[in-house]
Amino acid sequence: MRKTRVLIVDDSATQRRLIAHALEGHDGIEVIAEAADAYQARDLVKTMNPDVLTLDVEMPGMNGLEFLARLMKSRPRPVIMISSYTRRGADAAVQALGMGAIACIGKPAAGNPDEVYRHLPDLIRTAARARLSPAGGHVKSRPYGPSTAPIVDENFRSGHWMVAIGSSTGGVEALTTVLSNYPSQCPPTLITQHMPGNFLRSLAARLNSNLSPEVKVADAGEVLAPGRVLFAPGDRHMILDRSDRIVLLNTPPENGHCPSVDVMYRSLVPRARHVLAVQLTGMGADGAQEMLALRMGGARTIGQDEATSTIYGMPARAFELGAVERQLPLDRIGPAILDMTRTAETAQAR
Repeated sequence: MRKTRVLIVDDSATQRRLIAHALEGHDGIEVIAEAADAYQARDLVKTMNPDVLTLDVEMPGMNGLEFLARLMKSRPRPVIMISSYTRRGADAAVQALGMGAIACIGKPAAGNPDEVYRHLPDLIRTAARARLSPAGGHVKSRPYGPSTAPIVDENFRSGHWMVAIGSSTGGVEALTTVLSNYPSQCPPTLITQHMPGNFLRSLAARLNSNLSPEVKVADAGEVLAPGRVLFAPGDRHMILDRSDRIVLLNTPPENGHCPSVDVMYRSLVPRARHVLAVQLTGMGADGAQEMLALRMGGARTIGQDEATSTIYGMPARAFELGAVERQLPLDRIGPAILDMTRTAETAQAR
């Protein structure tokens, strides 16, 4: 079987060594070269044609974001960004994910670097299977702008109807596309996205500044209400109690993740008849089993289709289990959410 050929790009020789060490000896992966800056990386991409790159966000000269933009335009291929956990690094990481990077992980600061990079081989394998558009970046779907957004009644209110979204690899673009359809008075929405806490806060802040509803990382005890989109923090599971208040759990990872989509979905099963669950792009099966429980309890469910998923893993497992009621391309999911919740509210009011 052909190995996935990896180019490591980082201005720190120590980091290059740590990344290479994390990948050595793993089946199906071969580190073919290392580059100390974007200019070396540019030449190595041309001459060695790697399958996947790891790319430092902050480098002297041409930084990682500038190089990523050029790469996706001229020679698109999967990229995993390596970023610091600082506010600046997190903001750049989220920007990179929006530009087409497959995933972003934080650099080890203190402690065991092997622990920080232990998931890197799986990410490399996942990135090698990711779908890229011909122009670079993830498979693109047309986001709705102000002139094409679906018309929402001024009296549209969600009442007790709510939306729960699970996503992982490729989720930044997917969530941006879906939420760009939301009016200010949107259905109350919970999101579990697999991402480190600092990166999630940067993502929520970026979405909040560009979208109509309030978007933020959830705090314990706050109330989910229409017009609010709440993300699970990066280090705790998020559930909703019977009084519509957020509860954050310091319990072990589930399906290898904390926060876990399954944990969020499970908390909503008692109110399944008022839930629309949405499974977006991502690797693994997190969310599939409890989405099935939600559907069996009367919830409506949507899964992203294979053609527009960066990684058709999480939505595929849900579809295979029979948990997905409707499978849709990315650009149709946002309008479908508004249509299905509005229709359900009308039906419940009768």
